[in-house]
Amino acid sequence: MKVLLLNGSPNEKGNTYLALDSISQTLKLEGIDSEIFFVGKEAIVSCKGCGACSKIGRCVFDGDRVNEFVSKMMESDGLIVGSPVHYAAATGAITSFLGRAFFSGSRANKNPYRLKPAASVAIARRAGTSATLDQLNKYFTISQMPIISARYWNELHGQVAPQVNEDIEGMQNLRYLARNMAFFLKCKEAGLKSGISLPEEENVTYTNFIR
Repeated sequence: MKVLLLNGSPNEKGNTYLALDSISQTLKLEGIDSEIFFVGKEAIVSCKGCGACSKIGRCVFDGDRVNEFVSKMMESDGLIVGSPVHYAAATGAITSFLGRAFFSGSRANKNPYRLKPAASVAIARRAGTSATLDQLNKYFTISQMPIISARYWNELHGQVAPQVNEDIEGMQNLRYLARNMAFFLKCKEAGLKSGISLPEEENVTYTNFIR
């Protein structure tokens, strides 16, 4: 089993990386593989609503790592997204990235997100973490992804690396998160092996507020 850890910071080896690396280490102790995936330093185009992904099964824009991420999610069993806080919100890069990754991925032949556990982690100098977590979690709740929690909100504090390591309670909470993620994955695997099937899906009926 493998969990993909998405680093949404513009700094590849900053506080967000250190937080995700801590999760990775605990997952390893629980027998779960992981990979830290960096969004990259290239400009990330926002979704244009062109609909091409519905025809070709991937995002039409290839200038960043979005399609690579979706391919890796196809083979992953869980997802944890980390982002620093910018103006009491997730970074513009990670929201553009996730918007295209989730929209195009949901239109692939095999949905890479359905019923895979997910969690988000927010890192701030001082405030805005809970708003950022709410923002990131919405990508999961619209995609049938069970959200894994810990003993507190998944927030850490630090301005520059490695200050996040000084947030003792925050780092401890990430160990709770990693162990809870591992437990859920093992339970899911055991259930499938015992013959419990995934929930039935229906053809979606789309409506709006007019009809």
